[in-house]
Amino acid sequence: MELHIIYTETDMLLSKVHFNSWREVQDQYPDYQASLGPWAPEAVIDYLAFDYPNLAPSAATQVAAVLAGESPIHVLTFK
Repeated sequence: MELHIIYTETDMLLSKVHFNSWREVQDQYPDYQASLGPWAPEAVIDYLAFDYPNLAPSAATQVAAVLAGESPIHVLTFK
């Protein structure tokens, strides 16, 4: 499964929804600013752990939660 990282005006999201293009992501989120992906979970973890060391719980934990959970979207949380 591949993931998207979605930046909105207020949140940073992980999504396991399949999008064909960034325009589809933009259409889904009115406050869309940018998105990355689709990326493999390992690439998402590497990116988040390096660029956002203040994630709490860790990037690996939050990625695992979205992969295991029923919700297709996870709002990333920080310290």
